[in-house]
Amino acid sequence: MKTTILFDHDGVLVDTEPWYFRAGERALADVGFTQDRDQYLRDMADGNPTWAQARAAGVDEATIDRQREARDAYYQEYVRTERIEIDGVAEALDELSRHVRMAVVTTARRADLELIHSHRDILRHMEFVLAREDYAQAKPHPEPYLTGLARFGATREETLVVEDSARGLRSAVAAGIDCAVVHHDFTVSQDFSGARHRIGTLAELTDLVRGAS
Repeated sequence: MKTTILFDHDGVLVDTEPWYFRAGERALADVGFTQDRDQYLRDMADGNPTWAQARAAGVDEATIDRQREARDAYYQEYVRTERIEIDGVAEALDELSRHVRMAVVTTARRADLELIHSHRDILRHMEFVLAREDYAQAKPHPEPYLTGLARFGATREETLVVEDSARGLRSAVAAGIDCAVVHHDFTVSQDFSGARHRIGTLAELTDLVRGAS
């Protein structure tokens, strides 16, 4: 039985992945660069940032730095104004809280997390939230999930990671932790062959963690 769950955030608890892409796409369009979505998804799976295509095309670092600020502003605009809820998440977390300890391990910036959750309560069962500022190496490096294990004082064997991206899956696998990948339309084309479990929604987790060895 699993006693601890480490959740990714974007695409797992809230539907923000497409809006993050759109914010970067919009910021690059401002300087005349068209971002290819399929290449973005391939770059994301490898842990590369929004700017990989632009750099490869010769966009200079000063421009990228300026447009990073624009991207962040566009993204915050989207999460303030667009519907990013995932149906059933709050109910699934309520049920899971009766069986396991839970926390969030994300590459999102803390400022974005605070904005997203300023009027939502889906994090109320989480014992802690690790944001991008809380570790040196981002996913797919194992450090984020190893940091989560250490914070809980949990073992790999009693812990489950829940992810929606190949980058996050690789981070969990590198940390030696079983991973359940939840379906998300934005990342469905990525390679999830290393996942221990594939699930359609978080509602499936209760039976999974109670029956997992």
